[in-house]
Amino acid sequence: MEIERKFLITKLPDDLESYPFHLIEQGYLNTDPVVRVRRQDDEFYMTYKGKGFLAREEYNLPLTREAYEHLLTKADGNIICKKRYLIPIKESALTIELDVFDGVFAPLIIAEVEFTSIEEAESFTPPAWFKEDVTNDRHYSNSYLSSVDLTSQRP
Repeated sequence: MEIERKFLITKLPDDLESYPFHLIEQGYLNTDPVVRVRRQDDEFYMTYKGKGFLAREEYNLPLTREAYEHLLTKADGNIICKKRYLIPIKESALTIELDVFDGVFAPLIIAEVEFTSIEEAESFTPPAWFKEDVTNDRHYSNSYLSSVDLTSQRP
């Protein structure tokens, strides 16, 4: 079960480059249900996600590089590329996953925080540099972004 909240941010942290990060590329084979393939650094996998925003089922299956590259050619819509910074939240076991989007989606930046329970997610007080909570706004889901017609609109 994936339990997460998503936020827009007011500004990037001053010390952003001091945090570890992953380079992510992903494509969507289907958006209902969500089936995506992802490269995260040198790891490759396929993910199935159930319905929902705050909480939903998620299953990951490992792929070889060759299988990933083959499946990526079958992806619909936009391929999403982003740099994901991992920023620990002081005095908690939580981590902010700060996604800085590249390419056609730049300068979009979304902060995600994953939780162990719905209660923990609902009681979370975001840091001051977080802006609007967009957890329930489908326009900020990666599967939606993959299907956006970039010739007519921006997320």
